[in-house]
Amino acid sequence: MPKSTNRLKTNKHTSYLDYASSVSPNPSSIHSAGVEAREKLENARGVVARILSARPQEIIFTSGGTESNNIAIQGIVMGVGISKLPHIITTNIEHPSVLETFKLLAERNLARISIVPVEANGIVDPKKIRKEIKKNTVLVSVMYANNEIGTIQPIREIGKAIRHYKKHSKRNDIFFHTDAVQGANYLDLSVERLGVDLLTLSGSKIEGAGSPKTGVVGRVGVLYKKKSVPLVNIFGGGNQEWGLRPGTENLPEIIKFAAALQYAQKIKEKEAKRLTQLRDYFMNQLFHSNILTNFRMTINGDSKNRLPNNINITIPHIPSDLLVIELSVHGIMASSKSACKSGDGKASYVIRAINKNIKDTDGSLRFSLGRQTTKKDIDYTLKVLSKILLKLKKWYT
Repeated sequence: MPKSTNRLKTNKHTSYLDYASSVSPNPSSIHSAGVEAREKLENARGVVARILSARPQEIIFTSGGTESNNIAIQGIVMGVGISKLPHIITTNIEHPSVLETFKLLAERNLARISIVPVEANGIVDPKKIRKEIKKNTVLVSVMYANNEIGTIQPIREIGKAIRHYKKHSKRNDIFFHTDAVQGANYLDLSVERLGVDLLTLSGSKIEGAGSPKTGVVGRVGVLYKKKSVPLVNIFGGGNQEWGLRPGTENLPEIIKFAAALQYAQKIKEKEAKRLTQLRDYFMNQLFHSNILTNFRMTINGDSKNRLPNNINITIPHIPSDLLVIELSVHGIMASSKSACKSGDGKASYVIRAINKNIKDTDGSLRFSLGRQTTKKDIDYTLKVLSKILLKLKKWYT
């Protein structure tokens, strides 16, 4: 890979990030500003490719994780030519942008689907994925880490099972996709080591690059597509992003995304270690306090194979939305489930997948730790949570 793609460029006049905040020409234009924009775009593409151990031409910039997942899933279903209706496999705790897309394809009779249940710890058994592969299977999509309970899936093992099947069946038209949106800050993103053909990232889940110039990374996503994967364009429009994602690239956000991802990878080991200690401290305090005993609280998901920044708990008989609101009054921003499904008054389908006895009146909370989180913050949260639960004890029976 050319040396120029290894890091973000700066010069004595305008830094890379200054450029992102001050200029937004069209990278497809042939005038000088457009040529400069194209250079910046390809430099950012090279940065992302290097982090993923991929080629620049295998990186597609999108508007976010939802679009990337849709391009991957629908693009495969429409792009793989087989005589039978294509069959696709996923799990029952995927992000709505995957799970609902699978269901939509089935409803429209464009694909047959298999939804594999995870185990009680929130982790899928690779053997169960392998068992579902059929002669007309074209895609397996399993998220790297769950957005609600933080469990890390055995992506490498699933990849090995798929390759083993392909070798013995002499088929090359089964592809493996992972939604890695939640893992970008802490997990290995090498597509070669993971053994995936398609991988999704989103700027909204990558913390800023440590500089006020980067701002908040928002409306941009990435889809890694291995060169040999036969994706088709599921949209109408232009010919941008290798003809797979029409529409002018959001260059300022792409530049910020590349900077944020680069910085996150630089500090991920140190930060993951620090947050793991805070996470475990939080969970230990819950287990050894009167909170857990008095309210029969449970911690959701595997205690070890989970993201370092994730704690998810269920509190029987106290509604999630009420808990979220009470915590926010005290400056603590927790969530009950995926924002895509929030506010419907129902128990999270992810929690229901690992706890069949969950009721809509049982409250689940996700606490997400970040670079600014300290032990003092954890202690404050535990103290506030105790007070809230005592206040809401009338809900408890």
